Amino acid sequence: MYDLHTHTTLSDGELIPAELIRRAAVLGYRNLAICDHVDWANIETVISSILKMKSAAKAYKINMLAGVELTHTHPTQIGKMAQYAKKQGADIVIVHGETTVEPVLPGTNAAACSCPHVDILAHPGFITHTEAESAVHNDIWLELTVRCGHNRTNGHVARIAEDSNATLVVNSDSHAPYDLMDAKTRKNVVLGSGIPQNTAKEILNRDLSKFLNK
Repeated sequence: MYDLHTHTTLSDGELIPAELIRRAAVLGYRNLAICDHVDWANIETVISSILKMKSAAKAYKINMLAGVELTHTHPTQIGKMAQYAKKQGADIVIVHGETTVEPVLPGTNAAACSCPHVDILAHPGFITHTEAESAVHNDIWLELTVRCGHNRTNGHVARIAEDSNATLVVNSDSHAPYDLMDAKTRKNVVLGSGIPQNTAKEILNRDLSKFLNK
């Protein structure tokens, strides 16, 4: 199993990285990305701190990706910040998309989907076909999320992704111990988005080689 969107006490999560890794291992995860919230004030600190945890994750037989979630970043800054994150050693860059439950600035989805340094657009709310097509062009994946509130538009995201042939992933956006999903919950989130069984299997077992083979 994989989870490409989790948080720790390095931003607003409740678990230190070591406990998050341990809990993920117990649930059977083999691929885990820690992507704490960043802006220009903390981006270097977060990336360098997460990178230190790779050996701890390896001890639990988890492939850990050190990442960031660019959060409430002005659309004009997303490209520059995403590129900077990669230069600082981030394996994966997520952008905090236009969820319907937070005042994310309009234009965030469009800016994220047009940036080749972005890997995942998290909880993109009412993403448009044009934005999704841009994501496809730049190999940016769209997130289906279990997170309460953000998950209200999962069905819309799934339909737009199907129309646009965009790649979907299912993530927890974990902030607390109970946010991490077991295998059954992951499957229910995908199927509950209106996705058929055969496509759900593909999403749940997504090939992560573009991250793991760096």
